[in-house]
This record gives sequence, C-alpha cells and structure tokens, in this order.
Amino acid sequence: MTHDPLGPAAYIGEILAELAKTIDARAGDDPSASWTAKLLAGGPALTAKKLGEEGVEAALAVASQSDGEVAKEAADVIYHLLVALRSRGVTLDQVAKVLADRQG
Repeated sequence: MTHDPLGPAAYIGEILAELAKTIDARAGDDPSASWTAKLLAGGPALTAKKLGEEGVEAALAVASQSDGEVAKEAADVIYHLLVALRSRGVTLDQVAKVLADRQG
C-alpha cells in the first residue's frame, strides 16, 4: 500500500480494495471463527440487517458524538457495506463505475 503524506484519504481506494480482498478470503472460513464468515453465511438478509444497524449508529454519531466516534462508525458502515456487497456478488468495480458515470 502506498503511503502519502496527505494521509489515508489519499489512498482510500487501495484501503477499500485490500479490505474487499480480505472479506473475499474470509468468505469460506468457519463462521464460528470469523465475524465476516458468520455474516456471509447468513446471506444477504443478515448482512443487510447488520448494515442497517451500523447505518443507524453512524447517523446517531453524526448527530451527537465526537468526530472520532463518527469516524469509527463510518468505518463500521463501510466494512459492513463491503460484506453486504460480497453477499450479493456486487464488486467494488461495479460501484466505482456507477459513481464515475454519475460524475458525468
């Protein structure tokens, strides 16, 4: 991973890609030994439920908690979103294409 003096935001794409690879690698693990494997074993319904819970926690943090807590909750949302995407077979490349298309 490249480190930029501007900080992690300068290479967020690399961080997300590595996280997605880790999630993919854990997909076949024993659900009792891996939170990621447990979520994926539950399928899209479980990953959607957990993503929703994390989204609410992030929204509450934005409304009334410290910036540090907001960042932690945002990280949780991103992780759970990537797990939910994996449970549906949707890739980061697909999401990136939609975002790029929206930029015009």
